[in-house]
Amino acid sequence: MGAGISTETNQDLSGIITQTTQVCHELLEEANLQVGDILVVGCSSSEVAHHKIGSFSSSEIGEAIFTTLEQILSARGIYLAAQCCEHLNRALIIEKGAAKLYRLPMVNVVPQLKAGGSFATAAYHHMKEPVAVEALKAQAGIDIGDTLIGMHLDAVAVPVRTTLNEIGSAHVVCARTRLKYIGGERAAYLPR
Repeated sequence: MGAGISTETNQDLSGIITQTTQVCHELLEEANLQVGDILVVGCSSSEVAHHKIGSFSSSEIGEAIFTTLEQILSARGIYLAAQCCEHLNRALIIEKGAAKLYRLPMVNVVPQLKAGGSFATAAYHHMKEPVAVEALKAQAGIDIGDTLIGMHLDAVAVPVRTTLNEIGSAHVVCARTRLKYIGGERAAYLPR
């Protein structure tokens, strides 16, 4: 394996899966996502394993988190977008059907452990028809390890406080989006 790639096989994957499941369910409860919506996830497997971001890519951790989230989201008809690391300019891996539905310009790149990251690599290998896109506007997101997913969230992003704020050793931040409020003091709004 190359420098900065984990060869450990003793990660606490069951704990990581349990934490990922709990965070995802709590976000979904608050975000009120609909069939066809997009949830963007940025994930540093290095941070999950208690290492500096980008220094300890773990395919095991990336796979565990991806398969957990994909199972939950696909059952609800929600698209998962996997943010690549900065080496791929934070491009996203998503199902081709979602890219076509939302008219997202596709780009030609295949993520790898040290150029894309373990989570995006797992997404690319497990999705039915994965494609890379440069940008999108998701309706909710999970940031595992401070990977900066904000650029891929639709306006207006609203923080969602989950019971857990870590997966493994990685800091977790969740968000949902809402419509902008417009108008003046006499405007009326739909509940959200």
